[in-house]
Amino acid sequence: EVQLVESGGGLVQAGGSLRLSCATSGFTKDDYSIIWFRQTPGKEREGVSCISSSDGSTYYADSVKGRFTISSDNAKHTVYLQMNILKPEDTAVYHCAAGSCYSDNYYSYEYGYWGQGTQVTVSS
Repeated sequence: EVQLVESGGGLVQAGGSLRLSCATSGFTKDDYSIIWFRQTPGKEREGVSCISSSDGSTYYADSVKGRFTISSDNAKHTVYLQMNILKPEDTAVYHCAAGSCYSDNYYSYEYGYWGQGTQVTVSS
């Protein structure tokens, strides 16, 4: 059974940092790329970063480029999202999903697997 479990969210002041974790199970690192996306009520899902299963290439949405870093620890089956210089507009529930990376601003969620999410709140 494919599972993705996010953790690491919290409340932080603007300019601060958080590191999110996505623990995966039920598949190997070569099966799926991992996408971090975020969602706020009333807004569409926004993909923020993706790490490719094929070659480890990383992709970032324009809104987070230069501030967020995605990485993976294959031994721990975990993907991380280091978020620096956080802004109030980064406030959202952050999810990780199994999918495909095509470009900085285009990811595909075709497999239908994602976690429950972790809340990130950035105060001004």
